[in-house]
Amino acid sequence: MLTQREGRIRIFYRPQMVPADNRDVENYSKSPLKPVRMMAFLEKEGLLGDFLVDADWPLFAREDFLLAHTANYVDGFFAGKQPRCDSNWFHWTPGLAESVRWTNASLYRAIRHALLHPQEVTLAPVSGFHHATPHGGNGFCTFSGQVIAAVWLWREVHCRTAFIDCDQHFGNSIEDSRFFVKDLAQAIPQGANLNPEGSHQAYLRDLRAQLKSLGKRILQEEIDVVVFCHGADSHEWDDMHGQCTTKEWLEASRIVYEWVHDLDGRRGQPLPLALALFGGYRTDDFDSVLALHAADLVACLNILCGHHIPYAPRVKNRSTSST
Repeated sequence: MLTQREGRIRIFYRPQMVPADNRDVENYSKSPLKPVRMMAFLEKEGLLGDFLVDADWPLFAREDFLLAHTANYVDGFFAGKQPRCDSNWFHWTPGLAESVRWTNASLYRAIRHALLHPQEVTLAPVSGFHHATPHGGNGFCTFSGQVIAAVWLWREVHCRTAFIDCDQHFGNSIEDSRFFVKDLAQAIPQGANLNPEGSHQAYLRDLRAQLKSLGKRILQEEIDVVVFCHGADSHEWDDMHGQCTTKEWLEASRIVYEWVHDLDGRRGQPLPLALALFGGYRTDDFDSVLALHAADLVACLNILCGHHIPYAPRVKNRSTSST
């Protein structure tokens, strides 16, 4: 008999994930503030009660970052030395440096908990990982939290992780780290870093095709845990000009969660699933970004966790009204 999933999503959040001294800094990307803004938005929308907040976990130490990065970069970033500290395109502050110890740890804890407790969907309300390289940050990404988390789990329990990366931009961090991390091929096997291509219906067709291939590998017990990262910058009204309409963006969520639900049934047990937020840039209306993330999470709650929550995201049209 299939084990039922828990009704709430476990969210790995601590206030320290947001830099207190960086809130008024004029960074283009609001990613450093996204965890607390996401929590506030869920509360405003009356959704926070569907989440179980887990705040009992430690921050990352220097040695954790060395799993995926050079000591030169790690030490330079935390010391605030130019040019390493601003390679992520953020204005460096001590608080920002401290916050990434928590955001990277959040992703690791979410994936680890999902692996050990597959009946619970977990969430790391974070972004800023998938463009970092062993030698520096890039594209609003400081450290490769994906690589760190997956490698830790491989070395701890031989867990093999797959990432469904539906951010607007190719998640180069994993592929660019393969030469540097000796056992990354075991932690994230080749072909387990999914990045759908194309626009509109072509994008959705490619997502389905890649999920079909990944599903076969999961059923063959080649993958142990899946992480879904649905970046809001893949929406066409994002500042980064993504490839999906609102309807198509929400359809991508439905496709992924119904795919997971189908695998649950075929496996006879829940597929370990962790979620992360990733990109989203609206200088005109950041609530549109948060609304898309909230809609994705509601889709998960409805399809996998047994809810029937009516939720239509309010996504502001750049030229006219909302849709």
